[in-house]
Amino acid sequence: MLQTIDHELLRTFVAIVDHGGFTRAAEAVNRTQSAVSMQIKRLEEDVIRRPLFERDGRQIRLTSEGNTLLGYARRILDLHGEALNVLRQPDMVGRVKIGVPDDYVMRFLPGILKSFSQSWPLVDVEVHCEPSAQLLSRQDGSLDLCIVTREPGHEMGELLRQEPMVWVVADSHSPHRQEPIPLALFDEDCFCRKRACAALGRNGKRFRVAYSSPSLATLQAVVNAGLAVSALMQSLVTPNMRILGEAEGFPALPSASIMLLRTSQTHSPIVDGLARYIAEGFKH
Repeated sequence: MLQTIDHELLRTFVAIVDHGGFTRAAEAVNRTQSAVSMQIKRLEEDVIRRPLFERDGRQIRLTSEGNTLLGYARRILDLHGEALNVLRQPDMVGRVKIGVPDDYVMRFLPGILKSFSQSWPLVDVEVHCEPSAQLLSRQDGSLDLCIVTREPGHEMGELLRQEPMVWVVADSHSPHRQEPIPLALFDEDCFCRKRACAALGRNGKRFRVAYSSPSLATLQAVVNAGLAVSALMQSLVTPNMRILGEAEGFPALPSASIMLLRTSQTHSPIVDGLARYIAEGFKH
């Protein structure tokens, strides 16, 4: 008979690779270090009949056979988990639709979707990138969840995060010294733009909105090119930008509230699951 590989042996093998050693792998798989060592010995001597690790003192590295097995092991474990999800919990299969401004796509969404996919591997996620004002008008159930930016005092839904807005400029340029000051801001229906312009007006600053876009990537590109000053939430400031403050004559800006709205009336474990991962992802 063709010999099979116990998936628990593969799980321990992958854990050793991912955690960089036997001790941490033992904690990850909830076994003693000696039990982990015995599992690998069994895998090497009785099943694969090839050494999987080269040992140099406390340092270990994969042999060529170990590298080959690693790819297969990950695929086997993924299929094992997928099969259990389908057979035991059929409600973990489906589709969820989420609306989000592109402000948060690169900063928060990758980590959220990666974590969600590990627990819900058979759920398709449909992402719609639209400004907050448009997403707020989509309460017809066409989306399951929406992430929107709201002005303090006008929150609705679940608060994910609250953070200050700041003035930013390219680190090696000084458009803030021009007269009038060139600004790069979101479209007119964005409250952040209205607050930024009002703050400059109260401070007696002459300005012009030289660049306007619903796209964060566009505003960041304009700022990084040294063409304008922008007002962004602090978490969206990139390393090659610097924050302008009162020392440069720029007034303090209000905070913005990032909210999660449930726009679908249908209760779904999938939607609930993604909502939990979104809430956790915006904490970091």
